[in-house]
Amino acid sequence: MSAALAFAEPTILQPSEITDRVAVAQALAVVRDGVITGEGPTARGRVHFSRALDSTDAAWCARLLTAAAVDNQPVSRAEAEALFAINDAAAERSDAGLFDDLFAKAIVHHAASASGLPVPSRSVALSPDTAIESWAPTKAIGVNIEVLEWVASQMRGKRRSNHALMALVASLIGMATLPLVHLPNVFDIGM
Repeated sequence: MSAALAFAEPTILQPSEITDRVAVAQALAVVRDGVITGEGPTARGRVHFSRALDSTDAAWCARLLTAAAVDNQPVSRAEAEALFAINDAAAERSDAGLFDDLFAKAIVHHAASASGLPVPSRSVALSPDTAIESWAPTKAIGVNIEVLEWVASQMRGKRRSNHALMALVASLIGMATLPLVHLPNVFDIGM
């Protein structure tokens, strides 16, 4: 193997090339790398600063998460972790809130489905035209506390918080009467 092949730039899968949720998580990692460095396949052909997330990055995430092959499957833990990594990587935002909306919906989609609750298709649930309140659980009945604790642990100590996601998790945890001692530093009092 030549040195050039050993260090080849990663490519990003087009939504039509996505075959499963593992491929989505891997493609989201390429988006994360582009956000971190400002370079790579998702930044090609445009000015992109490091540690910045713009509407094109948010659109990449949306297209990957709603690829036809995974549209009727719930968001996986690996995909949710990749979204948390993108959220953490982006110090600057110029996407008009598109990623935050997608991020909150995808995390709640994962939490609800991992709890055994019904969720709509990704194209419906993750659409910017669909209100998260129209499908997300509003009561903790049936929501797996361990999944909520995982979400809360991902949110702990982060430089940037997602208020829509925090509000949903807070209401579900409040409904479940889970003691807040299990979730320190998650909630912003000024919410």
